[in-house]
Amino acid sequence: MKSVFAAILGLAGMVGTPGNAHADDPLLRPILPADSAKWITPQAPLHIYGNTYLVGFGGLNVALIRTSAGLILIDGAVPQGVRAIEANIRRLGFRIADVKLILNTEPHFDHASGIAALARDSGATVIASAAAAAVLRSGQPAADDPQIAWGVAYPAAARVRAVTDGTPIRLGDTIVTARITAGHTPGSMSWTWRSCEGGRCLNTVFAASLNPIAGPGYRYTAHPEEADAFRHSFATVRALPCDILITPHPGQSDGDVKARKLAVSRRPNPFIDNTACRTYADTYAALFETRLADEKGGRVK
Repeated sequence: MKSVFAAILGLAGMVGTPGNAHADDPLLRPILPADSAKWITPQAPLHIYGNTYLVGFGGLNVALIRTSAGLILIDGAVPQGVRAIEANIRRLGFRIADVKLILNTEPHFDHASGIAALARDSGATVIASAAAAAVLRSGQPAADDPQIAWGVAYPAAARVRAVTDGTPIRLGDTIVTARITAGHTPGSMSWTWRSCEGGRCLNTVFAASLNPIAGPGYRYTAHPEEADAFRHSFATVRALPCDILITPHPGQSDGDVKARKLAVSRRPNPFIDNTACRTYADTYAALFETRLADEKGGRVK
């Protein structure tokens, strides 16, 4: 991730490569196109289980939940990926106008900078934690973000609603519950819901990133409140009822491998794994403790 945030760039001048076709649309101007290209590799829409689909990319997950009253998206990738997301929604037989809610896991540009365009095109309301909502409304990186040194501005979103931990978000026959999982960003939020298929209902989790990466000069040891928040988030994700795990970057939870397997055969479904959330939390909790030890040992720049 470090190379991706290596510079602070404004939106002006970020037009080149495929996004040039949308240079007249400020909400679709590409952001860090060379770096983003490795994330937005094309991926056909994928039916995960029950009401749950993926409509994103090989390196960035965008989830779609089908309800009786419309669609819910989770995350929005980057502006130059918006048209591909909308095309994947259409390939599933839906319309962008069917999207009623857009939820956000974290306000970093790679997961949130496409939200303004998606919200405009659909008319959807955006929902995030209070800290993330402030970033989404302004399009400016948060000063207390551990990765502020790599922060990138992006289009601000309209109609952003802030919710707190445990808030149930109801759309039609589906309830998605907000779970604060701060650490990677102060506003990181995970989302949980039930996916049912053939009479079998499974607990589905789109977990926020738990990666303890930080920009130059940032020390978790100097921000004990952030360190405590991270530890709380590891415990939260570890304890969630979790049969299916989706993460912002597929590789964080072997989602890339699972997607390839599922595209070949749905039996057994590789995404069904009731140990996935515990494994995810334990993996990054160990990396976090290593990070703290490196900070204390002077091995972090």
